[in-house]
Amino acid sequence: MTTHLPVPLAVDHPARRRLGLFTTSDLAARGVTEREVRTAVRTGAWVRLRTGVFVSAADLAEVEGSDRRPGLDALAVAAGLDRPCAVLSRDTAAWVWGLPRPRGASAAVHLTDPHHWRRCRGWLMTRAALPDDEVTVRGAYRVTTAARTLVDVARSWPEVHAVAAVDAALLRGLTGREEVRRVIDRQVTVPGIPRAVRALELADGRAESWLETCGRLTFDALGLPPFVPQVELWVDGRLVKVVDGWYLDAAVAVEFDGRVKYRHPQYGRTPEDELCREKRTEDPLRSLGVRFVRVAADDLAPSRRGALDALVRRQLATEAPGCGSSPRPPARKARGVARMPVTTAGSPAPTTASADRVDPRRRPLTRAVARRTGRPCGLTRRTADRRRRQNG
Repeated sequence: MTTHLPVPLAVDHPARRRLGLFTTSDLAARGVTEREVRTAVRTGAWVRLRTGVFVSAADLAEVEGSDRRPGLDALAVAAGLDRPCAVLSRDTAAWVWGLPRPRGASAAVHLTDPHHWRRCRGWLMTRAALPDDEVTVRGAYRVTTAARTLVDVARSWPEVHAVAAVDAALLRGLTGREEVRRVIDRQVTVPGIPRAVRALELADGRAESWLETCGRLTFDALGLPPFVPQVELWVDGRLVKVVDGWYLDAAVAVEFDGRVKYRHPQYGRTPEDELCREKRTEDPLRSLGVRFVRVAADDLAPSRRGALDALVRRQLATEAPGCGSSPRPPARKARGVARMPVTTAGSPAPTTASADRVDPRRRPLTRAVARRTGRPCGLTRRTADRRRRQNG
């Protein structure tokens, strides 16, 4: 009877930091023979990802179940090439940084090397300059910095997706506008740089999803007045809701709702619980004259933009009952969230965080902090705290 060959402990332990990936050189250093390797692959205990690069079948199943297969493929390509000067870049770097990517984005692993250009099965290496301050290490990945990644993808991605990526990076504090501008200034002669410049100018840094970015750009394209993003609505000193957009004069709240919110609710709620909670949250606001415009992805399609434009203009044309007409707050581009007390007597102008001060609660949660506080990893501290207050 054939027994499965376990991965030697001295190989398996460092492989934990690379999603379980190990190489023939790792095995040879611990005395594992080529015959043993072939047997392990033939029996299905190990899976050969690329020449000389392996992962155990159990680790592969875990990686695929947690949607980390792009990361494993990237590590496998990097390990197989064994080129210290090559770094992960473009679409692959965007995945490493957790930035939203276009649907149907290339599954090929993208790398940048200052000396060579190559294309092979499953990967593409681009030759381009790589200043030291545009390369970093994130976990197990040697990758371009967030600023360099944004510029690289903005040169080739559609406008909405490029702006959404910049919004996400600014919101999470992965980089800043000045750092992105420095990268752009170094690449003024590179094709596609004007697209990166436009993406940075259009980015706001407060949108919390791709849909919010797409909605804001669509409203602008339709000639609608700009709304204030991410506004906290307070009633009697209690935070009731944070709306994606707010029109002060008309007391109109804009909500960009994707289907994931209802198909996969958070905090263990069912879709029915999520819908009921949403209605109960909005009832006190509606009683004070606040009106809601809900926008789904289908509403932003070219064939339905006319109806959306007419709906929003109708709502803005009517002043809300019981809500004063305080002057609209000046447009700002900061990470802070506007705070709006809602009363029957009137609506004072929102107070906003300083544009020059970065709120530490906007920094993304690490896994250790998420485990300690019980807040979902991947949310900013402000978003996690806000949802906790809303959930009581």
